[in-house]
Amino acid sequence: MLTLLEQLDKGTLWHSPGGIHPPGLKTTSNTQSIKRLPLAKEFIIPIPQVGDLATLTVKLNDHVLKGQMLTNGKGFTYLPVHAPTSGKIKAIEKRSSNHASGLPVLCCVIEPDGEETWTPLQADQASLLSNDAIINKIKDAGIAGMGGAAFPSHIKLNPASDINLVIINGVECEPFITSDDRLMREHANEIIDGVKIIHQLLKPQRIVIAIEDNKPQAVASMQKSIETLTLDDCKIRVTVIPTKYPSGGEKQLIQIITGNEVPSGAIPAQLGIVVHNVGTAYAIQDAVTNGKPLIERVVTLTGEQIGQPGNYWIPIGTPIKHALQHTAFQAQTQQKMIIGGPMMGYAIGELQVPILKGTNCILAPSNNEIGPDLPEQACIRCGECAVACPALLLPQQLFWHAKSEEFEKAASYHLQDCIECGCCSYVCPSDIPLVEYYRIAKSALKNVAHEKKQAEQAKLRFEARLKRLDDEKQAREAKSKAAADKRKQSMSSNDKDAVALAMARIAAKKKASAAEPGTESSTTANKKASVNAAIERAKAKKAAKAAQTDGPSVVIPSANTDTAVTDNTDVDPKKARVAAAVARAKAKKAAQANPQPEANLVSQSQISSVTATDSENTATPVIADSAEYAVVDPKKARIAAAVARAKAKKAAQANSPSSAQSTAEAVQIKTKQETTTETTDPLSSAVADNTQISEKTVIADSVDNAIVDPKKARIAAAVAKAKAKKLAQSQPKSHQPANQEVVSNDAVDNARVDTVQELSSSQPAIGTNEAPAMAELDDKKARIAAAVAKAKAKKLAQQQQKD
Repeated sequence: MLTLLEQLDKGTLWHSPGGIHPPGLKTTSNTQSIKRLPLAKEFIIPIPQVGDLATLTVKLNDHVLKGQMLTNGKGFTYLPVHAPTSGKIKAIEKRSSNHASGLPVLCCVIEPDGEETWTPLQADQASLLSNDAIINKIKDAGIAGMGGAAFPSHIKLNPASDINLVIINGVECEPFITSDDRLMREHANEIIDGVKIIHQLLKPQRIVIAIEDNKPQAVASMQKSIETLTLDDCKIRVTVIPTKYPSGGEKQLIQIITGNEVPSGAIPAQLGIVVHNVGTAYAIQDAVTNGKPLIERVVTLTGEQIGQPGNYWIPIGTPIKHALQHTAFQAQTQQKMIIGGPMMGYAIGELQVPILKGTNCILAPSNNEIGPDLPEQACIRCGECAVACPALLLPQQLFWHAKSEEFEKAASYHLQDCIECGCCSYVCPSDIPLVEYYRIAKSALKNVAHEKKQAEQAKLRFEARLKRLDDEKQAREAKSKAAADKRKQSMSSNDKDAVALAMARIAAKKKASAAEPGTESSTTANKKASVNAAIERAKAKKAAKAAQTDGPSVVIPSANTDTAVTDNTDVDPKKARVAAAVARAKAKKAAQANPQPEANLVSQSQISSVTATDSENTATPVIADSAEYAVVDPKKARIAAAVARAKAKKAAQANSPSSAQSTAEAVQIKTKQETTTETTDPLSSAVADNTQISEKTVIADSVDNAIVDPKKARIAAAVAKAKAKKLAQSQPKSHQPANQEVVSNDAVDNARVDTVQELSSSQPAIGTNEAPAMAELDDKKARIAAAVAKAKAKKLAQQQQKD
């Protein structure tokens, strides 16, 4: 059995599926040699890669030379763009593109100067250059596939795998197009020189020049050029294949020459095969040998509406309108203008678009050659499209899914393997433009793939951001921990103990603040009661022993009357002590039977211990000024504390009645200046049936002849502070009196204790009817009695001391 290479040497051909046999119509343009057209008034050079892969190397109004590079960039698929002639940069703007969509693309517009001045060219001998140098020259020349796809040639010439076969495509199966035919006839030697450069780069074992049997002159010209050609370890031959469309397709031609089918999604290089167009081979030779970039190509202008059909060397960027004007174009009604052949070409709606590197034909057919588009009809499922498909696809299935915009289902039927040859549309009896549906579906799938790629990239960026934030967080935590460990290591034992104690205090404070305000444990209440009893006993004992000549006056609850009774009765010391003991017992019993909140407990430290006698040594009873009997204004409490401190200070300094008198006057002035509000006495409210409370002027206690005990003054100050603090904590705003009053010492000196007791006894009937209020009044009576007893005891002791 012969090997593939041996079969290639014999010229064995294989059959390719599908295909059609449309009329060639090539004689219209291939009978004359290639010509040139006059220079256009302007050249439009598309630069779509600028911004993505390239940068523009010129600016507006710059003068450029023929062949000068206009862009510079990097990238695998980047191709530079060159000036097709010398002249000035007229504009850099968006112009309509040479595409079926006609969308604008960035272009560099050159106004030629007519001198055709070349940029300096670097001519080389290919055999003396390295492969990398040759590939770089091909890339710098901007050479792309000249068969219509315009794929960068330097990529094909630098494959990743070994190449065994190189096919030079001269089939040119599309009707009307004859540019390759004329190029092979007139420039066969240059094409073969390009083939030799390709051989130098790829080192294949076989080179096959494939030409259709409808081009006998081209076959003869190419056959003559290779007769004297000798290539190392390689055989080259011209193979003539039958005329059938689309035999010139890359995959179809490989199947015809080798019998191997390129798998779906694969490229020919994976099979060890590379295919190049004859026009590409010519451009490679011109770039490597002569140093010329790809700035012109052979274009077929044909169709019955063109008066001078033929093939022309046309610079890249020449407006199509200029080419038609110089070939006697006559437009008809509803004139079609097709770029490419009638099978795979596309129609354009504007003539002021440039010729590109892949533009091989401009077709201006008459209605006799290509009739107007017929209305689309329903598919009759004849299956002719499937028979004609060279890729063995199911065009009707692709059509249904593409029309229904079910692009994913269309992709499942291998839509990407469609070469858009147009065979299905050509044979369709319903005149359905199937290829147009496939192109739309391919574009939609491309957009979906692009969006999916962007979403994946966005996801990667988001995950990278989360990882970065997490790393930063861990770094901060590690840094903080390291700093804390360092501080802990450098901390002494005393510092550690201080920190521990501080933390313990903070924890205790938080625990105490979490408890309900106003509550107090039974242990704390019992302890306070014991303390109060001890203070009471100490004060009673001291009153019995102490000898005081004078004492300060105190404020007692007003009974809403101006009369006062003075108690001048002599008191037996023994009876006074008994009365004091009885009063303490009653107070203790009342406190146990009816426990009060902390804010309402009467502390003995809150009772004004002793009242000073006047100049006649008359004793005045001391009334306990507790939270139950008088609601103390916090401001007045602070004033009282300040007055007491002043008394204590001046008493320590004064040794004569005159100094005491000056102290009393100062206190009286300070009290009149600072006291502005009034205090409502609960006893007065009770006597008046909780009606209107009289407002009285705040009169400072006269201490003209008083000698103040410093210790008692400090006690009075402490009592005042305690009153203010407990009042602010416990007294509800709704229970605060509207008016307050302070009674002068003149009224106190004339008040009798019996009157106070009567008022106290009558208070429950006048007050509220609630049980807690009754209990409070009983407790008040007990404390009043205790205070009266102490006052009497002190008075008796003073009298005995005088005697």
